[in-house]
Amino acid sequence: MELIVLSSLEKVFFDEKPSASAINGFSMMKNERSSFQIAFCSEKDSAVTFELGGELAKYASAFLVKDVPVGSACLENSDDFYLRKTSGNYPDYIVPVSGEIKIDGGKWYSIWVEVMPNGNCTGKNAMSFKLYENGKCAGSGEVEIEVIDALLPKQELIYTNWFHSDCLCNYYGVEPFSDEYWRICKNYIKTAVEHGMNSILTPVFTPPLDTKVGGERRTVQLVKVRISGGKYYFDFSNFRKWVALCKECGIEYFEISHFYTQWGAKHAPKIVALDRKGREKKIFGWFTRTSSKAYDEFLAQFAAAFIKVVEKEGIKDKCMLHVSDEPNEKQLKTYAKRAELIAKIFPGFKVIDALSDYEFYEKGAVKNPIPCEDDITDFAGKVPELWTYYCCCQGHAYLPNRFVAMPSLRNRVLGLLLYKYDVKGFLHWGYNFYNSQYSIKAIDPYKITDAGGSFPSGDSFVVYPAPDGDTYASIRLKVFYDGFEDMMALKLLESKIGRDKVLELIDKDLFKPLTFMEYPHENDWLLEFRENINRMIKEK
Repeated sequence: MELIVLSSLEKVFFDEKPSASAINGFSMMKNERSSFQIAFCSEKDSAVTFELGGELAKYASAFLVKDVPVGSACLENSDDFYLRKTSGNYPDYIVPVSGEIKIDGGKWYSIWVEVMPNGNCTGKNAMSFKLYENGKCAGSGEVEIEVIDALLPKQELIYTNWFHSDCLCNYYGVEPFSDEYWRICKNYIKTAVEHGMNSILTPVFTPPLDTKVGGERRTVQLVKVRISGGKYYFDFSNFRKWVALCKECGIEYFEISHFYTQWGAKHAPKIVALDRKGREKKIFGWFTRTSSKAYDEFLAQFAAAFIKVVEKEGIKDKCMLHVSDEPNEKQLKTYAKRAELIAKIFPGFKVIDALSDYEFYEKGAVKNPIPCEDDITDFAGKVPELWTYYCCCQGHAYLPNRFVAMPSLRNRVLGLLLYKYDVKGFLHWGYNFYNSQYSIKAIDPYKITDAGGSFPSGDSFVVYPAPDGDTYASIRLKVFYDGFEDMMALKLLESKIGRDKVLELIDKDLFKPLTFMEYPHENDWLLEFRENINRMIKEK
């Protein structure tokens, strides 16, 4: 059996021997989570078992990297920084190693080893491993892991990756707000929090996102509405349960779903209510123009009730509101009018929206814009709190992103950039979007990874549904969080030597200063940079 120890930045394809150099070890903070891989290939079909040894073994987990079909690897305007651009099988999700692993001869596989010392085993540790083939040791090795006696600081950056609970209902066949619904949501939220997400899209009403005009997504409206005597009455019991569940999982911020439809704020979202006879009906939706006085009055009554609830829950200052997602310059007037109403009926609340036209901010339509990363320089230094996002469109100009076909470096480098640009928040639209584009139909994420050919594979989700209502993480999710840990390591070093000196270190020896479009494309650069940061932390 042939085997190679690799960093977490490599992707191992079944049909290609890894060309990267083997690693001997790495360092990490004692509250960090770090990973490496063991790539292996046997000449014949066989059954393989895996074993870890050493003091750190009890703080490690092993996973088998599994492949998924990639239909659309990239968009037509993509750059050349991709591993491949063809359709085919790509490594992406990981499942716990348990018992025998059936392998095909001549194919390359990878075991992903994640180490979490949890404050233990400081100093240098030798972690050994063995691979057994049909009961006999076929390969072994050792990785030196130095656990530095230092703690990464708490993550300050606000990170939201839109959570789609309707997709969980569709995939698992459960009803919204059933016991199973809450159990499954909890599992998915816990995984998100473990990988840096501290803010969650909260569907007070069914989010009007990625929905065909005139179509609708499954109703997951947290706030029950009843109409009586021309007035609206609100039941926040499910909302309170959601807040309690999210807090239990570690969520700190609540991103309230959009009050108007996507791409222009032309309509109200789907809102259902019970009439006096207990019959549910749609009271607002595509048939409701945003100029509707009835919807304005509804929002005013809702706002008054909502404010009382979030004040009682102690989360008013942790709530962020949305008007409409991704409006363009032609929709500025409509957006500004709707934003003015939201600001009026929700006084003191932070309103955020993904939009990249600086004119929206310049004219006061939005106080907290979230530009895409290729437009971030238009906003840097001009807004009080800089946020950014990426989506399917950021696959050109070497912009960081996490498509399946991209090198993992392109995913992880975001952490350094978030630190350098002093970004306060990051948004992504697809944590678990298991639908086709515009939510025309539900999809099986193990068979369709590109939303039915509409987006580059991997854009719409970073977790896969496990059969028991739990999650299988993708290596993209793991590497994305590695970037966050890089960011926090820079914060830790900043506390010792100051931000200016850390910024000097980031650009030191680079041909050009680090930007969202200019950074080295070699894995060794980032790995060596992080080791240097760790060394400086250890010495200070």
